[in-house]
Amino acid sequence: MLLLLAFLLLLGAILAFGAAFAKEQPKGVARALEALERSGQAGHELAQEADRSFADRIVDPMQARALTFGRRLTGADKAERIRRKLDFAGNPRGWSVDRVVSLKVLFAMVFAAAALAYGFLVGISPLIVLLATVGAMGLGFVAPDLYLHNRTAHRADQIRRSLADAVDLLTISVEAGLGFDAALQQVARNTDGPLAEEFSRVLREMQLGMGRSEAMRALGARTNVEDLHTFVGSMVQADAFGIPIGQVLRVQSSEIRVKRRQYAEEKAQQVPVKIMVPLILFILPCLFVVILGPAVLGAMDAFNSN
Repeated sequence: MLLLLAFLLLLGAILAFGAAFAKEQPKGVARALEALERSGQAGHELAQEADRSFADRIVDPMQARALTFGRRLTGADKAERIRRKLDFAGNPRGWSVDRVVSLKVLFAMVFAAAALAYGFLVGISPLIVLLATVGAMGLGFVAPDLYLHNRTAHRADQIRRSLADAVDLLTISVEAGLGFDAALQQVARNTDGPLAEEFSRVLREMQLGMGRSEAMRALGARTNVEDLHTFVGSMVQADAFGIPIGQVLRVQSSEIRVKRRQYAEEKAQQVPVKIMVPLILFILPCLFVVILGPAVLGAMDAFNSN
C-alpha cells in the first residue's frame, strides 16, 4: 500500500509539473493556419533542430521550465537573498539568480528520482523509501545553497588572510607619494585572489563615475568579512572628514595584523577539540584492537585449555 502511495505521489508530481508548464495549444482554425504557416519552413526547422547541441535541445528547456516552477515556489524576496549570496560567493562565472532557482528544482527532482529508484532496486521498505525520497528532495533543493555557502566561507577566509598584506602595500604606496586610487591600482595589479578582484572592481566603478565613498561602501556590502567592513568604514570616514589617508592606513594595518594573529590563535586552539572526534571514532579503536587483541586471545586460549 505504501509502495502504491509513493508511486501515485511521484506520478502526481510529474503530471502537476507537466501541467504547470504545458503551453496552450491552438485549436480549430488557428491550429490549421499555424500548420499552413509552418509547412513551408518544416525542412529548415528540422535542419536547425538537428544542428542544435544536446544542451540547447534538452537542458535549456528543462532549466527554463524549472525556473518558472522555482519562481512559484520561492517568494518575491528570495531573489534578493540569492543575489546577496552570489555577491558573497564572488559571483561565480555563469551563475545568476535564475540559474540558482532552476538548479534547486532540477536537483530536487533528480535526487528524489535517484533515491526512489535506489530504494526499489535494493528492496527497502516502502515507508523508508518514501522518507528517503522526501529527504533527498529536500537535500537537492538546498544543494545550490550549500555550494554557495561553502564558496562564501572559502572566499571570506582568503580575503581575511590577504587583507593585512594588501593594507601594508596600500600604506607603503601612499606614504611613497601615490594617491589612494593609484595605490589601489598597485595592489590590484601586484596581488591576486578575491581581494585583488574586489579592488579592481572598485576602480572600475570609480572610472564609471561612482564616488569613492559609494564604491567603498559597495565593496563592504559584497563581502561578509568583518575586518574588511572596518577598513571600508575607516576609509569612508577619512574621505568624509579630510583625515590624511596615510595615517589611517598605518593604524588600520596595525589593527588588522593584530586581528589576524588573534584569528590564527583562535584556530589553533580549536584543533584539539576538532581532532577529538576522529581520535575517538577511528584511531583509539584501532589501538585497542592492536594492543588488547593478543591479550584477549591469550586469555581465551588459557580458559579453553583449562
